[in-house]
Amino acid sequence: MPSKLTGISCAAVGALSVLVAAASPWAPAQTARGTRPNIVLIMADDLGFSDLSSYGSEISTPNLDRLASRGLRFTQFYNAARCVPTRASLLTGVYPHQAGIGHMVGKSPNGLYDGDLSRDAITVAEALKSTGYSTYMAGKWHVTPWRASTPAAVTNGPTDRGFDRFYGTIESIRNFYDPPSLMEDARPLPATQGDYHYTDAITERAVHYIKTHERTDRPYFLYAAYAAPHWPLHAREADIARHRGQFRAGWDVLRRTRHERLVDLRLIDRSWPVPPREPQALSWDTIRDEYRGWFDERMAVYAAMITQMDRGIGEILQAVEARGESERTLVLFLSDNGGCAEEIGSEGRAAGFSTRTRDGRPVRLGNDPAIAPGAEDTFASYGLEWAWLSNTPFRRFKSFVHEGGIATPLIVSWPGVVKPGITDEPGHVIDLLPTFLETAGATYPARFGGREIVPVEGRSLLPAFLGGTRPEAIFGWEHEGNRALRDGDWKLVSAFGSGWELYNMRQDRLETRDLSRQMPERVAAMEALYERWAGRVGVKPWKGEQTPIGWPDAARRYGR
Repeated sequence: MPSKLTGISCAAVGALSVLVAAASPWAPAQTARGTRPNIVLIMADDLGFSDLSSYGSEISTPNLDRLASRGLRFTQFYNAARCVPTRASLLTGVYPHQAGIGHMVGKSPNGLYDGDLSRDAITVAEALKSTGYSTYMAGKWHVTPWRASTPAAVTNGPTDRGFDRFYGTIESIRNFYDPPSLMEDARPLPATQGDYHYTDAITERAVHYIKTHERTDRPYFLYAAYAAPHWPLHAREADIARHRGQFRAGWDVLRRTRHERLVDLRLIDRSWPVPPREPQALSWDTIRDEYRGWFDERMAVYAAMITQMDRGIGEILQAVEARGESERTLVLFLSDNGGCAEEIGSEGRAAGFSTRTRDGRPVRLGNDPAIAPGAEDTFASYGLEWAWLSNTPFRRFKSFVHEGGIATPLIVSWPGVVKPGITDEPGHVIDLLPTFLETAGATYPARFGGREIVPVEGRSLLPAFLGGTRPEAIFGWEHEGNRALRDGDWKLVSAFGSGWELYNMRQDRLETRDLSRQMPERVAAMEALYERWAGRVGVKPWKGEQTPIGWPDAARRYGR
């Protein structure tokens, strides 16, 4: 496989040259550390760009901070705007439409897409298993339909697609205390009992896989896909209490504070114009006093979910260290999309939620000031304004393809190999699979399982890991008719039903100065590129509704 380590020091190229010299697609290789590394891939769910303290947050995340301090932080890494599309791309190295996920899991409401992980794409677990890796997954799968009423509740699930062991949920999260669609390997599990919380269970199983990995002659790939901090807001009281009152200053003040921290950390440029408040977002100063405690409580539970996840990540890292394997383990952390601005109503908009707790109490559904979230008998989200804080300093939210929807923190650590610091190198979740294959000394196959598979779209990130750069790439996005194309420093973006906007990412990454009217020729050229990309990957013209965000009557509900 030809090396792409252009522009990097000779010493660094030599250190990993063995990774790119394999004669066979599945030939094992030695690395600079002596053996192929273990790979631990950790993903959060609905975590905003600035929700970690190493990315500017007031929420303490000491374990991820420690990982960041000894590793590399990306400032321009992208997901696919929403949970299911991102997971599909992360697993396959191709765009979600190519991987069988044009919208969400199952037939899309408008009938355009089938929504099941395609057999025409290889998963990272299938690829690495074929090179001799053991493969483990703990957490949220969410790329395959769950058919609870059928004898085979799930087909095409994790153990069908390359994972040796699996513990987690097939569907999206709907209850952290008793999650539906919970499975171990290919076996559906009964309702949970006792002091159970899904976040802790994911941690415990991931740690178990590391501790019980017996084949010292072969490395392992572990995918820990947390559901936190996705709604419902479910957290332990001890963790909530640590954060209660922390957000009383309100989202306006805290967003400004996060912005300053991001500048100080050199994760964003001070010269970029700051966008105004989102049009639907209320000013904290206009919130009536009787509701401020409830708003603070919602964000406190969200922060508690991050705290719980960070603690679990610390346990995973400790398990690696206890085996003496830190220096032969590549660890990555990212989020599947930006902060989520969806509100939960009492009418039961959240399909699949539990109507009763495990001990028979009715679940109090909805974002209601009379209901303090966190406990098992509640079902709530943190709402648009706090999502705006999570996505500091960007515009828009999950499901959109403006930067607030698609920008993710990415932390990468591999002591002695990955150069610590910060990189402005753009990357995308499609780049992860080819990165892992190059790390394993393998190339992407043309066929797998007797089938011709979709050519990989991503490119290895190893040059960036070593402190170098890669040739500029073109990235495309589409979700629910929200569209974007990034070509070098330029980004063309459109929310569904709106015209194209054009931004120079080097001068205006926060998307405040739309240049589309001043540069119609560039818009036309980039639109043509987008249409070619969309046709090639299988995008269909979107028909139907958008995922609703915020309350249309929020000012009347909570304002002065």
